[in-house]
Amino acid sequence: MTETSRSIQESWAQTDSLVALRKLSRLAEQLPGAVARRAGLSHNELRTLELLIDDQRGPAEIARVLGVSTAAASGIIDRLEERGHATRAAHTTDGRRTSVEITDGGRAEVVSYLMPMFRELARLDAEFDERDRLVIARYLDGAARAMRTIL
Repeated sequence: MTETSRSIQESWAQTDSLVALRKLSRLAEQLPGAVARRAGLSHNELRTLELLIDDQRGPAEIARVLGVSTAAASGIIDRLEERGHATRAAHTTDGRRTSVEITDGGRAEVVSYLMPMFRELARLDAEFDERDRLVIARYLDGAARAMRTIL
């Protein structure tokens, strides 16, 4: 270990909250892979469905977000269409463009794999009063800000 890294490590107190946040971050990294395996999807197919849950997207935008070629994105969309998880349609305002939307079945499947976690989080959240939730939200918002400094 270098002198600089030793100095940085010594100046950063490993509090229980920081350790818990690090554990949570590591678990969050594992979630997409676990959900994709259970759903029989590739990582990029699941990521595309997550994007489509928020809003319809064009194939080029999906390619850009995933960091793949438009041909690869088209293949991902084809596979999702074959499974009934997504549909292509003419863009609502520009008929020359194609828009991809998640189907109700695709949305239901993704949510079904996440529901056990959602239920447990809701149960945990119910254990706190509103004042506690404000403190937790402030901490998590600050942690997200800290992570964005790297992104």
